[in-house]
Amino acid sequence: MRLAALAAAGSLMAGAAAAETVEIEYWQYFFEARVDAMEVLIENFEAANPDITVTMTHFPYADYRTKVAAAIPAGEGPDVVQLFYGWLNDYIEADLIQPLPQENFDAATIDAEFFPMVGAMKRDGQYYALPTAVRSLALFYNERLFEEAGLDGPPETLDELVEHAKALTKRDGAGNITQVGITTGMTAQDHHWFREVLVRQFGGEPYTDDYQTVNWNSDAGKAALEFYAGLEKEHGVTASNFMDEPQAAFKAQRAGMHIDGSFRIGALNDIRGLRYGVAELPAGPNGTRSNYSSYWVNAITTKAEDARYEAAVKFMEYLVSDEAMQIWLDTVGELPAKPSVGMTEENANDPVFGPFIRGLDYAHTTKFADESAQRQVLVDMVERVDIEGQDMTESLTQAAEAEQAILDEYYTD
Repeated sequence: MRLAALAAAGSLMAGAAAAETVEIEYWQYFFEARVDAMEVLIENFEAANPDITVTMTHFPYADYRTKVAAAIPAGEGPDVVQLFYGWLNDYIEADLIQPLPQENFDAATIDAEFFPMVGAMKRDGQYYALPTAVRSLALFYNERLFEEAGLDGPPETLDELVEHAKALTKRDGAGNITQVGITTGMTAQDHHWFREVLVRQFGGEPYTDDYQTVNWNSDAGKAALEFYAGLEKEHGVTASNFMDEPQAAFKAQRAGMHIDGSFRIGALNDIRGLRYGVAELPAGPNGTRSNYSSYWVNAITTKAEDARYEAAVKFMEYLVSDEAMQIWLDTVGELPAKPSVGMTEENANDPVFGPFIRGLDYAHTTKFADESAQRQVLVDMVERVDIEGQDMTESLTQAAEAEQAILDEYYTD
């Protein structure tokens, strides 16, 4: 009898403990290094919080937004969700996410502890989302191809970039390009390089009125387009459709230089035989440095309620901790969202991470209304010049008008 009673009591206690365990879901898009990093973070979090279980689900990037938009209104899907910073307004308006509790995420503290670009996640004095990591751009260069071309280091200026690219470009006997000096492609990261880097380096400001008014239809914008389009049309050091994707050409060691984000580090490290270096983006004509910063953030969804909400808050607090940021840097290559982690002497002087981290000091974050549509405007602008032979000034003006229409439609709704 006593053994039976003890067994029954033990069963009840086990049942109560199981009942107290809270399970929450975390969703992100599939990128192998990011999935690997999140698995480590979840393991660490669950070890410190044995009463909370975190289940991760990931989808291909092309399907991700559709899956999230369908699941949450149905009361399904994630309690904590990853989203691109440029999607924040859409997620708020669709009632997919809820503001972070101020007692846990004090706005003044966040403003003081995070890099300034994170402020774009604040609405009416309250944060809705926060990143574990941020991104910037830098120049990747193939060390072996540099040695073959007799180049002893990366370019410091845009003029040097052109000269280096000329030395790195190769053609076959028929004149077809077989190795580009530098990759180009507005579908990749070049639309950010154009807006936030080249336009500023040629003396302009890409937008005014808190990114609601296009301002790159200017002398600076024209100079930026002339430089960018001139890499192919004037100098012949690139081909915009070379190997389809810029990063593919660099991975295949058919490109001497490539501008990309810090998130590319993990993928490049997996390429056998690739020796590459990283440098800050070349300075403009007057020594002006500029960069573009973006980031993916995590937010608590409107699905999270009661015990799941409390667990989601705890998980969010861990995702923005110093420990989580260092793990993310080491695993993914994306940069810590806090200077206290990113600007340590070791990280800031790291030969690979360092150029990206230093670039955050002069980086700008574009506030997109519709990033895909705004990117396509610049894709079309360059194609009209390259393929149709349209005058650069005319194409620039047409593109600026098209982007302004996107902004006007968004901000007047």
